[in-house]
Amino acid sequence: MVSQRHGQVQRWQDRWWAVALLVLVVWAGIRLAFDGWSGWPGILAGGLVYAGFMTWYMMRRRRRDARAVGTEAARVPELERRIARNGELPEDPAEQAVMVRLIRRREEKLRRNQWWAFPLLGLILFGTPLLWFAAGNVAAGVWGLAFGAAFLGWMAWFNRRFVRRMAGMRQRIEGVGGSPVGGPTVVPAVGRAGGPTTGPAMGPAGGPIVGPAVGPAGGAEGIAHGAR
Repeated sequence: MVSQRHGQVQRWQDRWWAVALLVLVVWAGIRLAFDGWSGWPGILAGGLVYAGFMTWYMMRRRRRDARAVGTEAARVPELERRIARNGELPEDPAEQAVMVRLIRRREEKLRRNQWWAFPLLGLILFGTPLLWFAAGNVAAGVWGLAFGAAFLGWMAWFNRRFVRRMAGMRQRIEGVGGSPVGGPTVVPAVGRAGGPTTGPAMGPAGGPIVGPAVGPAGGAEGIAHGAR
């Protein structure tokens, strides 16, 4: 299901209140597992603050992505799901162009942020258990290290899979080994016997064909001089 402008209803999981509720539940569940029920008022208060911040950040990123690629903010989660699953391509060529722009935006951000994002995440995931060990809470430290190792491994696997699927989806839209959306199309020359020629294509008058050909998304095709 997608946004109402595209004839369907936005998924409830993509709405801001669903994002906030999910973040709150995950935060509270992790904190309660480590600290117990005795500190639930502080855990709930901290969870509300954290959920509010993360919801604001995610909605802000969604709006920025939508403006950058030329679509609605409600469309971004659905496009991301299709990319992550390497799923069905949009039928509308304009939607395909939006998806390519979103993929290129994600790829650029990953290239720009990969040098600091994973080291920072590792510092947080493994630094906190070390503080618990220093405080004498060995059980929490062991559980924290196990959770950090599992989560960091899952993040590395998910990131690599998402990168591969972004590249695969982009190639499916642009054409494997072909031209990008809106780019020039290579038209092979055909010899007298029907096979491709190895040299430049020749017109009826013996001169080479000069005009460049532009693909279906780009407009008119090239015109051979002497063919008129």
